[in-house]
Amino acid sequence: MQILNFIQNKTNLPSKGIENTIQLLNEDCTIPFISRYRKELTGNLDEVEIGAIVTYKMQFEELEKRKITILKALEEQDVLTAELKQKIEATTDLTVLEDIYLPYKKKRKTKAETARKNGLEPLAKIIMSQNATDIHSIASKYKNNAIETEEDALAGARFIIAEWINERTDVRINIRYQLERFATINSTVVKTKEKDEKAQKFRDYFEWNESLNRIPSHRLLAILRAEKEGFIRIKIEIDNERALSKIEASIIRSNNNCSSQIKLAIQDAYKRLLFPALSNEILNASKEKADASAIKVFAKNLKQLLLAAPLGEKTILAIDPGFRTGCKVVCLNAQGGLEYNETIYPHAPKNDSLGAMKKINSLVDAYKIEAIAIGNGTASRETEQLIRKMRFNKDVEVFVVSEAGASIYSASKIARDEFPNYDVTVRGSVSIGRRLADPLAELVKIDAKSIGVGQYQHDVDQVKLKSSLDTVVESCVNSIGVNINTASVSLLSYVSGIGPKLAENIVKYRDEHGAFTSRNDIKKVARLGNKAFEQGAGFLRIKNAKNPLDNSAVHPESYVVVEKMAKDEGCTVANLIGNKELLQKIKLEKYCTKKVGLPTLKDIIGELEKPGLDPRETAKVFTFNQNIRTISDLHEGQLLPGIVNNITNFGCFVDIGIKESGLIHVSNLSDKFVSDVNSIVALNQQIIVKVLEIDIARKRIQLALVK
Repeated sequence: MQILNFIQNKTNLPSKGIENTIQLLNEDCTIPFISRYRKELTGNLDEVEIGAIVTYKMQFEELEKRKITILKALEEQDVLTAELKQKIEATTDLTVLEDIYLPYKKKRKTKAETARKNGLEPLAKIIMSQNATDIHSIASKYKNNAIETEEDALAGARFIIAEWINERTDVRINIRYQLERFATINSTVVKTKEKDEKAQKFRDYFEWNESLNRIPSHRLLAILRAEKEGFIRIKIEIDNERALSKIEASIIRSNNNCSSQIKLAIQDAYKRLLFPALSNEILNASKEKADASAIKVFAKNLKQLLLAAPLGEKTILAIDPGFRTGCKVVCLNAQGGLEYNETIYPHAPKNDSLGAMKKINSLVDAYKIEAIAIGNGTASRETEQLIRKMRFNKDVEVFVVSEAGASIYSASKIARDEFPNYDVTVRGSVSIGRRLADPLAELVKIDAKSIGVGQYQHDVDQVKLKSSLDTVVESCVNSIGVNINTASVSLLSYVSGIGPKLAENIVKYRDEHGAFTSRNDIKKVARLGNKAFEQGAGFLRIKNAKNPLDNSAVHPESYVVVEKMAKDEGCTVANLIGNKELLQKIKLEKYCTKKVGLPTLKDIIGELEKPGLDPRETAKVFTFNQNIRTISDLHEGQLLPGIVNNITNFGCFVDIGIKESGLIHVSNLSDKFVSDVNSIVALNQQIIVKVLEIDIARKRIQLALVK
């Protein structure tokens, strides 16, 4: 099968779009570049559709690579027939391919192999022919030094038959079908761990039974984690009698001594070979599905977090609050540069609130502070209350900012390189302030797993998780665009076609030669060739450039089109930008060429109407209920303001201003059935919730969505 047919069967996308996308991918084009600037070739495929093509392209290549390995192995064994080769080449499923290869695989020492060495394979063939009437008499002829009795001979022959049965594709397909349809997962507590304090969060699964094909992903991952930590044991079960009868019906066609021996071999094959292997296979497949679901949830959350509303280029005073160690305060300029840092001690044990307020006031005046960012960790509520009591000489907005991952950043090489002369406490405060200014630019510096959104992120396939999250970050960065003169190495490394090394070279060039003044200057960066420029230029912005298109998403390859439009309208490119009335009058068909069609032209007009506009909303101030400090202050029926801080398949968690986040179970999100939590709420959304239940001992809060 050709790759085009393989992908089309998996996606149902137009063949021409698939074919051209494959060609572009083979030319090292990135997903953001293809979806944004090659719409004519792809038939206007979006990032998700192109991502699917990438996934199935990799699957096809893996399948073809495995076929080559198997065919080579079969040739070396001198067992490759034309029919077998055709069967292998026609296979489109990796599991089926491995089933075909199974009888020819080199095996470790097995009971069947020992029986063959003892000369029992002819006896096994006689039994499988199902024609012999006195199999015990025939078996007695196979006695030798290693085979002392006819029962030993029959037992050895059954081992060989069991192996044959295990290698039959039809048998394996049948058992797989029953596992996929009817398997249950059962868990029981390890008695010695039943009272273990750490085991209590898994106590729901001390005695559990559920259909494997219906179990929600989060529950399966929780059960597997509990097993991994040694608190429970799990088993996969199906109706063994039904499974055995299905195998017998497909093999046994007589009613004699041979059939009784085959029946015993079937039982052995099922118990020793088929069920252990295929039940593990189905559990691994279920785990893969659960991983995919969890990774999808994580990716959705991460995208919302990265695209959270920025405050923009403002002067910010950021506070990393604390009690005994004090509150770490930093002042940042509008570009996020560190101007000043100090520690204040407004809380116990020093309780110098007056001195702290005086210092904050002086810093707000001295550094012309426009906003204050307070981390949401220890002493956050106390610090927020202190700041909100203050009266400044100008309007200063106060925000509470998530600290998730800030400590990871502050101890990282990235932070050390940015602030080599400051300790982790100062770096953490800077990160809090920068997150308010631009969440995307700051969060790309942190390992996405440490940001604290998603479910069971440490239990899923880490390679697939990283690949998915990297794709999300790349998509977000390129959808917004990057100011090449202010972006960090971390942010630049996610720009289409750039990567970590070229990002370092860009910053090095910027440090040595000053700010870039045009997109053409980018070509002067060491090792940044034509391909990297083609892939990345449209996503890099240069403010106040001589050519205004350099601060837009219009790709340099299309500048000539815009220039022609301006000339035809009797104005400059600068006059054209932002002039919606004039732009709407342009007849786009006039500018269509073999390479530039209506999709690209419509994108160009859309960008010229609002060049470089950040599609994100602006950050809004939010205030928690000031009377709620701890879980003990809650009572059932309360209505509270909150912020959605995590979304899972079973509901969402809400920050209501205390240490513990509350859970809105999916059943409490709406009066109607909710299949997708993201269709009701979004990460960082400000909502009103109702307290349904408080479990102080387990530190759990059940909430319902009000609005």
